[in-house]
Amino acid sequence: MTEKIFLAIESSCDETSVAILRDKQLVTNVIASQVSSHQRFGGVVPEVASRHHVEVITRCIEEALAEADVTPKDLTGVAVTYGPGLVGALLVGLAAAKAFAWAHGLPLIPVNHMAGHLMAAQAVKDLTYPLLALLVSGGHTELVYVEKPGDYKIIGETRDDAVGEAYDKVGRVMGLPYPAGRQIDELARQGQDVYHFPRAMIKEDNLDFSFSGLKSAFINLHHNAQQKEEELVLEDLCASFQAAVLDILAAKLAKALQQYPVKTLVLAGGVAANQGLRQRLAADLPAELDLIVPPLRLCGDNAGMIAYAAELEYAKGNLADLALNAKSSLAFDYLESE
Repeated sequence: MTEKIFLAIESSCDETSVAILRDKQLVTNVIASQVSSHQRFGGVVPEVASRHHVEVITRCIEEALAEADVTPKDLTGVAVTYGPGLVGALLVGLAAAKAFAWAHGLPLIPVNHMAGHLMAAQAVKDLTYPLLALLVSGGHTELVYVEKPGDYKIIGETRDDAVGEAYDKVGRVMGLPYPAGRQIDELARQGQDVYHFPRAMIKEDNLDFSFSGLKSAFINLHHNAQQKEEELVLEDLCASFQAAVLDILAAKLAKALQQYPVKTLVLAGGVAANQGLRQRLAADLPAELDLIVPPLRLCGDNAGMIAYAAELEYAKGNLADLALNAKSSLAFDYLESE
């Protein structure tokens, strides 16, 4: 049986990444981070991100091939994220993937960025279906029911801010450098929930999330304290904010598991690296539920996760031609609509 080797490209936001998957094993995952460039702005600047992708994408491809000791003629296909994400950033990765695929006569495999986050769990073990996934990142907060491989159904999502976005915005208010999620998580473990922020929609029957009210409550508390020259304890602020976030996520997840009684739960996305969240779910979830969390190196944006998703898309025959375009608001129903 001929081995299958996929080259994958991810450039949806501020990480330029190229990975190679050989027979279900990730052999290399090159990541060129832009964090230092965006820190002074307190968040990602789309135009800056796009320019950085242009500067390093070719080098990342060459490095990935060299690390894996693979040549273009060894490849089965070229996979690329085509949405969701920053449209300028996506276009850089798309252009590189299409040029590489055309130059070497390789099939082009389109991958949904969020499907990549979910399928990164394959690095831990083969997934069994049906399963439920909680996808939490800087741009998304979604509950996804997967009845069979590649059949994604969003059953709950944020109505405003994504959870990762809320972390970064309150971090900026506290003067923490971007991205703030890891530092808030670390500080939260040193503090107490003494400020008792609101838990929006926690008692409603739906499976949707809302973090805008929590973010506003945090900003108002911080602003009022500054106006009154009152001192707030940083560790307690972080602990109180994170406690509210975890309560919301845990409550919605519990309701989802009642409505969709599965045996496997995938926690994925950049916020899946949050140790407080991992510990909360491990403590709250039923013992018989198999909780799968990708390794930390595969939680943030990376091409390795795109490669895992690409293997499934290739097996289904989901290929694209050179007219493939970026879709910044691509949803999980793309398989039904295209």
